[in-house]
Amino acid sequence: MIESLKSFYEKYKKINESLIDPEVLKSPEMVIKYSKELSEVEKPAKLYEEYLKVLNEIDELRSLDSPDLHEEILKEIKEKEDTISKLEKEAGDFLDSLDSNFSRNVIVEIRAGVGGQESAIFAGDLLRMYLRYAERHGLEAEILDSHETELGGFKEVTFSISGNGAYKLFKYESGVHRVQRVPVTEASGRIHTSTATVAVLPEATEVDIEINPDDLRIDTFRSSGAGGQHVNRTESAVRITHIPTGTVVVCESERSQVQNRVIAMKILRAKLFEMKKREEEEKMSDMRRNQIGMGERSEKIRTYNFPQKRVTDHRNGFTAYNLEEVMDGYLDEIVKSLIEWESQLTVKG
Repeated sequence: MIESLKSFYEKYKKINESLIDPEVLKSPEMVIKYSKELSEVEKPAKLYEEYLKVLNEIDELRSLDSPDLHEEILKEIKEKEDTISKLEKEAGDFLDSLDSNFSRNVIVEIRAGVGGQESAIFAGDLLRMYLRYAERHGLEAEILDSHETELGGFKEVTFSISGNGAYKLFKYESGVHRVQRVPVTEASGRIHTSTATVAVLPEATEVDIEINPDDLRIDTFRSSGAGGQHVNRTESAVRITHIPTGTVVVCESERSQVQNRVIAMKILRAKLFEMKKREEEEKMSDMRRNQIGMGERSEKIRTYNFPQKRVTDHRNGFTAYNLEEVMDGYLDEIVKSLIEWESQLTVKG
């Protein structure tokens, strides 16, 4: 994690060099500009500088090791390694602080895209992957709404993830996920390409988003399900339309109209909060916005190639050949690479 601070350290060194440049010193405006930039990167740069210093001290201790001093040197090395652990925690806390939403719970929507039944099956595979990922991190998952297909896939499914760091772990999943494999419905054995879209929404409270009841149109209707599932004979399903933005949320997973309305409002609030967040992100520099993307569903972010057992993230070029493990919820390596990549763009942007 602390390696993510290296770009801050490099920028810190460059700014210091600029501040002793005679040409810069002639301009009070430039001095003020560079001084402000220096203050923004000083904390992570000093953390990284201390990290390098302690690593060097550990190397020196190991070079001095001898039978007479072995126990004493081992004790000192342990103390230095404890310092490294503390610095790594500080680095993680700093990176978390860059995103004000990192501690929020999230609502995740998965929708089948291109590819018919195979796309719906892939949406189900992604759901399982995320539920396992959440479980491995001690997070709680709850299905809020779903529309299952006859072959066990999902046209769409919405679920919440609750617990410390939920948004931090899931924030990079928004976008188009592409799968390349032979579908179970393909008799000839040809490889098909299908997609599913994922949207990750930070969960919002009434304090974050105030919704005027007069801005809502609420309709009720009878819920429906796949063959064999319970189908309500009463109008328990709820559709809520936020008139000013045209945002529509439908929930029909519960048998109670009241429960469906509560869930629908929860999802609507998250969607409106995401819109507000995107408006703020539009104020970022064009360079950084173009580099990291805006998490749009139209952006292809990752490919899961089953014949080659390969997973590739197209944002930072990360590639691994442990697809089975990834589909079983082992996403940490991918997420770690994206955290480091984004931290570098934050400094450059």
